Parts: sequence; C-alpha cells; structure tokens
Amino acid sequence: MPTSADSPGNAEPSKTYDVIVVGLGPTGATLANLLGLCGLSTLVLEREAAAYHLPRAVHFDDEVMRVFQTIGVAEEVTKTVRVNPGMRFVDTAGKLLLDWPRPQEVGPNGWHASYRFHQPDLEKILRDALKRFDQVDVYSRANVLQVEDRGDHAEVQYEDLASGQKCSAAARYVVGCDGARSLLRQLIGTEMEDLGFRERWLVIDVLLKQPKPELGDHTIQHCNPSRPSTYVRCPENRRRWEIAVLDGEESDEISSAGSVWQLLEPWLSPDEAVLERQAVYTFHSTIARRWRKGRLLIAGDAAHLTPPFMGQGMCAGIRDAANLAWKLALCIRALADDKLLESYESERLPHVREFIQTAVRLGGLINTCGTEEALRAALPQADGSARMESILPNLGLGPSAGCDTHRGQLFPQPRLQESGLMDDTVGYAPLLLADQALLNADELTQPALSEAGVGFLSTDGEPELGDHIKRMGAKAVLVRPDRYILGTAANKTELASLLAGAYPSPLNRTLNESDLKL
Repeated sequence: MPTSADSPGNAEPSKTYDVIVVGLGPTGATLANLLGLCGLSTLVLEREAAAYHLPRAVHFDDEVMRVFQTIGVAEEVTKTVRVNPGMRFVDTAGKLLLDWPRPQEVGPNGWHASYRFHQPDLEKILRDALKRFDQVDVYSRANVLQVEDRGDHAEVQYEDLASGQKCSAAARYVVGCDGARSLLRQLIGTEMEDLGFRERWLVIDVLLKQPKPELGDHTIQHCNPSRPSTYVRCPENRRRWEIAVLDGEESDEISSAGSVWQLLEPWLSPDEAVLERQAVYTFHSTIARRWRKGRLLIAGDAAHLTPPFMGQGMCAGIRDAANLAWKLALCIRALADDKLLESYESERLPHVREFIQTAVRLGGLINTCGTEEALRAALPQADGSARMESILPNLGLGPSAGCDTHRGQLFPQPRLQESGLMDDTVGYAPLLLADQALLNADELTQPALSEAGVGFLSTDGEPELGDHIKRMGAKAVLVRPDRYILGTAANKTELASLLAGAYPSPLNRTLNESDLKL
C-alpha cells in the first residue's frame, strides 16, 4: 500500500475504487479503517504532507473508544490517553455552579466515559493502522480540485502538489472529510443551518516545566461575563486554556506571547511552562442541511461544527464514520438499495444537533456569572439541580426491523464470561443476541446467520448480557455494526419478523427499499 509519504501520481486511472475519502483527519482516517475492515477498495486523498503536529481536539468518549476497539487500535490508544474525572462550572468567586462528574470506573460501553488525548498521537495510530489493508491507498500532498458525479460513478480531479501533475481517480462514492471549508460540501450545494453561537476564543496549549497539582485534574469552566475561560487537564504535562476574545480585540495582538502570559497570570507564570501553541479560533454552531447528493457525501467538520464546551466535535465525526461505512459496504455489494444511504443523514443529523444545542446552552452559561436563570436555560432538564448528566440521544429515523421500540439506541458492551468484550466477538458486523432455545425454535442455525454476515452470541451463561436484554422487555436484539439497535424481539414470532425485516428469508439478502422506514 502506498504510504502517506508517497507522491500520489495518478491513482491507477483504469481502476475504479469503491470509495474515495477526501481528508485524513480523525474522521477520514476512521472511515478509511472501517472501509478497509469491510474489504472495500479505498483511496484517501490528503492535501497536507503529514498530520498536523500540534493539538486540536482533546476529548473523546466511550462510544468513540468502542469504534477504536472495532478498528483494532483501542489498546494502543489507551497508552496515550488520560481518564477525565469530569467538568466543573464555577463563578467569579470560584463557587461551584454545576458539576458534570465522569465515572472513574469502566462503564456500560466497556470503557471509561471520558478521555483526554493528544490528537497527533491518535492520528499517528489511526494512520499506521491503515497500512494493514492492501486495498486502501493513502496519498498525501494530493489537493482535490473537482469532483463530478457521472451517474454510475464519480470522478475526482486532483493535483500532486509535489510535482504539479494533474491526476484523476474514479470511485463508486466520494466522502468529504475535508473540514470546515469542505469542497465536497460546496459541490453538494447545501446551506448551513446556524444554531446561534459564533464567538472568537483564544486557544492556548502549554507544556509544564514542573508539576502544578494545584491546577487540578478536572476541566474548569470559569463562568465570567467579563472574560469567560476554560481550563483543560490534558495527558502528561500538557495543559490547555480557552479564553474568550472580547469585541474590539485584535487576534494578532491578543495571541502575542506578552498578552497570552498576561491572560494566564491567575494560573501560571512564564517560568513554569512553555507555550506550545496560541491561536484565535471562531467557535461555530452549524449543521449542513444536506449530507449527500448522489454519489457525494460529507462527514465530520464538513457536515457540522460545534462549540467545544461538551468536547463532542471530533466524537461526532467518528460517529459519522461508524454510521456510514457499513451502509456504503452494503450498497456497493448490491446487498442494499442505494436509498439506505439516505438514512445516514436522517439518523446522524438530529443526533448531532442535540449535542450542538446542548453545547450552545452551556456556552450561554459560561458567558454569564452563573445565575439560576442561566443554569435553567443551559440545562432545563436539571430542575435546578447543580449536577449534570451526560446526554444519550437516540439516532433519528432510519432502517428498523422487528419490534423497533428500542431502535436507534446504543446497545451496551458487557464483558463476557470467557471471551472478553462483546464487540470483539463479531468485529464491524451485525450481531444477533438471543438465547439458543429461541434461535432453535425459529429453525435458524448459527452457520446460516454467519453466511448472511450476521454474528450470533447466545445469552446462555451470560447473565450480564441477559439482564441487559431483559430490562428492554426482549429476548433477542439485533445490533448493527455501529452498535446501535436495529430491532428487538420478545418471542419466536417477533424474532422471525426481526430477521425477515433485516435479512429476509432465507437470509441471503439484506435491507431493501421496502424495508426502510425513513
């Protein structure tokens, strides 16, 4: 496989890839790894010569770690991260206004609820993982110029920035993971919906020269109407501050070393740390109204931008990739109608909207002195409580099968009695969870399921798994490759309906247009 150091050249003009991914940030690298697991021929085009060497995103959650587990890199990722104890909102006097504790024990998804990380470390792990796949080509210094939907395929024109050569490649689908200024989004021709937050903030990353335990391990949101700010405890000796830029302040001036150290004075002095980066960013809250047009799709920052107050920006892009890859695989293999791809937007858009809206509300709280009014506006569900719980939105409308009461919920990942974490039993594939007697009653066999690409895990002898399913009022659950529930069944008849809806008898085809409830 070509490595990221290779000059792109002309990507085998006679070859039509299954998918071309534009952009090799965390979303693009995750998508390319999942497509590789699906066995799809994939070309990744990245404009830059190497991954960006400075930190950007600093948080991901347990659902994202499950995706990394699926890719096969979770163990390596855990060596580079720090478990996050939570976030606290304080007023100008340091009084606690709102507490968002994150459990320190492993949670229902099989991982800790919240992690702090260094993005260059993660990107290296994800890029190195792509070297496993002979069918995945990665070209750096490849600047995409134009993408055309030709009906039965898409053509991508790009420039090899090393040589100036104009090149082309073809694919069944092209996915733009090309960031906030996405070319693919422009070509789709979609408008951006503005959810009401647009502010400039100065982001400061430092490397401590010596321990500073008094800074604390929690993320601290300083709710101060005159100058809101955020402190973030990152891995090892890394620390971050995000400080609001006031109207009339020039970006160049406030990001100068002198201004930065003046702003950091309440916490840190120049002899205690080295400035690694300081830059002014505009935090946005926007969502593309359309995520797909024909053979062109967008994911990650190309599709949505969120203020950072929930730490969900990169998480949303990873979820996009996990939702999209298996659907592309089914469509490319003609195991599902192309209409299945419409569910990518219909499921993900309302899901990410809920995270962005919550982040906007929290931004409103941080910009105030933390009044009761502001607290209720930020967290109407808290009923005056000073404790915040993580939100767990369901997916929007999409494919379903069987009894779909729980459709669109993320299914937990218990540790099994003898075989480790549940997801490892199946990989990036659908998984039927049921007791063996119910499966036999429907005259289905494990080989038949396997032939249809469906994993099977018996709840016999797995009390934790069985309890999860019982609490849902079910005896069988069909879990999608992205770990969300497709449908449930409470008896033999419902199990037959569940499997027929997703993998119609005799289990030799998958979702078609009539099965989709969009």
